[in-house]
Amino acid sequence: MDEARFELLQSMPVFGGVSREGLEFLMQRASLLNLEKGEFFFHEGDPAVSMFVVESGVVAALKLRDGQELVARELGQGDCFGEMALLDLYPRSASVIARTRCRAIEISQVSLFALHQENLEQFTIIQMNIGREISRRLRLSDEKLFQIGSV
Repeated sequence: MDEARFELLQSMPVFGGVSREGLEFLMQRASLLNLEKGEFFFHEGDPAVSMFVVESGVVAALKLRDGQELVARELGQGDCFGEMALLDLYPRSASVIARTRCRAIEISQVSLFALHQENLEQFTIIQMNIGREISRRLRLSDEKLFQIGSV
């Protein structure tokens, strides 16, 4: 794995504290995706079997409401999405579309399970980091809802 990719991954909350060996193990099993502007990574309701790391470009998470897809948030280099799938095994909660040409790393549940078999400590760090990231996002959402409700 090249140094730039390693540094990008280690700078992300989901992979903070994960060893180079742990990241290399996952990257050997990861898929590298190149999507053009307007292409979807997945749609709301699709089966969820992987998470994605944005290496370059901008993506938007879209939620369906009253027949319209509304932008929930935009993500760029170093951001990840789809990680809830690695914990809860529910269908996708949103659609994600490439806003620009994108390069992304796809990490599957199967890859994480293989890491679990190979190195339980590194697997546990990632799972804990995913939980923390989801918790952080929930806190931000709660605060936004509180601000809307107090207007």
